Amino acid sequence: MPIKSGKIRTILFIYWFLLLYILAALIWWFIALNQQNIRMNEFKIQRLDKKNINYSQQYTAIINEEKRKKAQYAGEGFIFLLLISAGAIFLFRTVNKQLKTSIQQQNFMMAITHELKTPIAVTKLNLETLQKRKLDEIQQEKLIGNTLQETNRMNALCNNLLLSSQMEAGGYKYTMEKTNFSELINNCVNDFISRYPQRNFLKKINENIFISGDLFLLQMAVNNLIDNAVKYSGKETMLEITLTDKHNSCELCIIDQGLGIDNSEKKKIFEKYYRTGSEATQKSKGTGLGLFLVKKIIDNHKGEIKVVDNLPKGSTFIIELKTVA
Repeated sequence: MPIKSGKIRTILFIYWFLLLYILAALIWWFIALNQQNIRMNEFKIQRLDKKNINYSQQYTAIINEEKRKKAQYAGEGFIFLLLISAGAIFLFRTVNKQLKTSIQQQNFMMAITHELKTPIAVTKLNLETLQKRKLDEIQQEKLIGNTLQETNRMNALCNNLLLSSQMEAGGYKYTMEKTNFSELINNCVNDFISRYPQRNFLKKINENIFISGDLFLLQMAVNNLIDNAVKYSGKETMLEITLTDKHNSCELCIIDQGLGIDNSEKKKIFEKYYRTGSEATQKSKGTGLGLFLVKKIIDNHKGEIKVVDNLPKGSTFIIELKTVA
């Protein structure tokens, strides 16, 4: 059920009202006890016999008792204040995190619904067209190719969803083996070239770079990065994929000339469900799972991923992994 802004405001109002009420009650409790302590000691002083030779000692004892009680109330009040403040901060952060997660999940559900409905609708329309109309061979191939492309989109989305759940639950079993990373990347890029013939791809891939990893996961990570670059850059721009060999490691760069990513969002984009908040990027397709999975996969391969600006515009995603002989 969607969380409306009015409900959030009501929850925050009740929270701050109760917190201020508790703090006011704590202050009132300290003032009341202190005043009671003063009155009690005044009463004790009034009952003292000034002619008694121990009057001075008794008076000093009462004054000391008053100070001790005041310090006790202040100390207890301070401890209560610390406990209340710690509890309030913890509760606020927890509720705020839950609200943020709930909003992200709502956005994710809307995105995933759109991501599924679109290819299903396109596939259904294409199949109905093939069934009801007599088309020439070129038109048939075009419709079939378009249908396969939409089916691949659904398959990739389902893989992302399934893998995300398995990895978070710790249920995915890694199959680490010696892999020709150069060949894997080359195959991924060629697949995108065939899927998007109108796009400009430039690949610079050093040959015979081997790493130890899970072939399926590495392929998914590379595909998600290239797919992300395709989504967030114009059709007329160049997409560059490079793989270079370094000392005991290799570096993969996915370079686009798109909108770029603000410095404040460079770390957030790897969070689950997170999507950049600008109006322009929100119009692009996506669920917020792709980069989250890429980060998980690279971390589990003991690698490193980062994003930097591609001047004058765009972004460069850099992955560094250890190589094997």
